[in-house]
Amino acid sequence: TLSHNDLLKQLELEGFYSHILTVNIEGEVEKVVLKDLQRHPYRPAVMHLDLQRVSETQKLHMRVPLHFLNENQCVGVKQGGGVVSHHMTEVEISCLPKDLPEFIDVDLVNIKLNEIVHLSDLVLPEAVELLHGSEHNLAVVSVHLARGDKADEEEEAQAQEGAAAEAEEKKGD
Repeated sequence: TLSHNDLLKQLELEGFYSHILTVNIEGEVEKVVLKDLQRHPYRPAVMHLDLQRVSETQKLHMRVPLHFLNENQCVGVKQGGGVVSHHMTEVEISCLPKDLPEFIDVDLVNIKLNEIVHLSDLVLPEAVELLHGSEHNLAVVSVHLARGDKADEEEEAQAQEGAAAEAEEKKGD
């Protein structure tokens, strides 16, 4: 049996979802990973857990969270006045259980304004590979100017003034 309160505490930890767990099933110790869980709609209760047995010699397919580092020190944010947009918060990987990372770091310190970090740009631990093929080089994070920024509003106002001035000139002709 599994203590519900202990389980709830563990579920609060991000790394719990990408760890190899050891469970005792009818006297046999098994290595497993959490594949899915169902929560109660409004109570803090877990209704059901799906666990998958793990073999030391067989590759796992797991979702692992991304940790975004140095967002505030990012060149595009500090010098360009941009904002960071996360397009993905986790990636699907394949590796042996012994190589399973708790998370994958994405360092943003050198990302400039209007740059995008793609899946192919991620630095993966050794023996870990992405499950998305090379034809699916999706965006992970980008740095861009915020919409509705004062600079955008000023440019828009100037464009409207210019259009109004042109319209008046045409009326006068």
